[in-house]
Amino acid sequence: MNAGEVRRIVDSLHRDKNIPKEIVFGAIESALVSAARKHFGEEADIEFNIDREDGTIIGRCGQEELDYEDVVGRIGAQTAKQVIIQKVREAERDAQMVEFDQQINEIISGTVHRSEGSVTTVTLGSVEAILPRSEQIPGEHYQPNDRIRAVVTEVKAQGSRIKVVLSRTRGVLVQRLFEQEIPEIADGVISINAIAREPGYRTKLAVSSIDSKVDCVGACVGVRGTRIKSIIDELSNERIDIVRYDEDPQIMIRNALQPAEVDEVILCKEMGRAIVLVAEDQLSLAIGKRGQNVRLASKLCKWDIEIMTQEELEKQIERAVEGFSILEGVDEDLANMLVGEGFLSYDDLEVIEPDFLMNLGSLTMEQVDAIVAQAEVKAEEAEKASQEKRRQQREQKDRDAQMAREAQAAAAAAAAAEKTKEASSPGESSTAEADGASTDSVTASPESGDAV
Repeated sequence: MNAGEVRRIVDSLHRDKNIPKEIVFGAIESALVSAARKHFGEEADIEFNIDREDGTIIGRCGQEELDYEDVVGRIGAQTAKQVIIQKVREAERDAQMVEFDQQINEIISGTVHRSEGSVTTVTLGSVEAILPRSEQIPGEHYQPNDRIRAVVTEVKAQGSRIKVVLSRTRGVLVQRLFEQEIPEIADGVISINAIAREPGYRTKLAVSSIDSKVDCVGACVGVRGTRIKSIIDELSNERIDIVRYDEDPQIMIRNALQPAEVDEVILCKEMGRAIVLVAEDQLSLAIGKRGQNVRLASKLCKWDIEIMTQEELEKQIERAVEGFSILEGVDEDLANMLVGEGFLSYDDLEVIEPDFLMNLGSLTMEQVDAIVAQAEVKAEEAEKASQEKRRQQREQKDRDAQMAREAQAAAAAAAAAEKTKEASSPGESSTAEADGASTDSVTASPESGDAV
């Protein structure tokens, strides 16, 4: 390995592997030292230096000058090769670490290599990344050679290679897709202020504009939904709600609960709770399927949102005042003040700030402790009563289901008996038809219990 070969090796690795030249020079020097120590011993004071300009190699063992070609040629060619390969791999890994570290929370495109069990392997150039099942959109299935877009969430060294973890479930993926598809967002005219997402089902975005002439919601949707359509397609038809951001929590909560119409928003700042009043016909829309709409709105606004009608609120206030008033040390005035601050249950009193309660009712710390202790006992009793009620409801549901199954079985048995009778008495068709009509009437109402 002469000076010219050294330069060619360094230039080639720098160009092909994107490894800094200094690291390659260092790897070759370390390889020569390791090879020489095979002959002179591990304790020998050996040093090799490569001229960075012309590739000349100078070696010493103590004060004695070494002929590197003789050293490598006689005893260390294989060792030198192994050290160089190891150093190059480490340098390549470090370069990839730097490259992918810079892409964390950024969208990256790759090709599905394989899907095995709960992990999908994605090829990203010379690196293989993984997309765990927990980071996949529910219902998606990937086939080899499928193109896929995801965000990088984690990069770490794993031996001489790196491990890159991808995600398609994070809210940042939606944000990056909007930045790519909506020029106003990329230019900074429109900002995404908050995102709440349940992957594969629904996402809520709160957006705002620094230009009053630009409609932030309309710009994101596009004419007839043309802009947002490509994002929805990328997310496997996930529903996306875009709402206007507002710093006022009352307005923001109204916007976040769209498409439901809100009558009133009551903020209970001490509890971080917002009581939202809606009309009866808007209740299910505000809550959403399985509570999805209110849950996402709560995440978007960072408020604990409770949806109820005016009538439900009045009943809850009445129960809370009555419940608080039976606590020793709490009179009706204090109970009303607690309710006015948003405390509506014994559970709420368990987490109340002592200083706040002291100031609210002009109480001592001992009185506050006594009230909180009573509330804890009452909350535990209420929880036990609630559990018992749920248990009884489950048992009743099981009994009703068993009765329904027995009724169905009886009806089926009766129908089978009539068919057997009809088949064995072909000459009595008129009678069989009459009996069949009677059998049909039994089968029609098995759930009511009449068939039993």
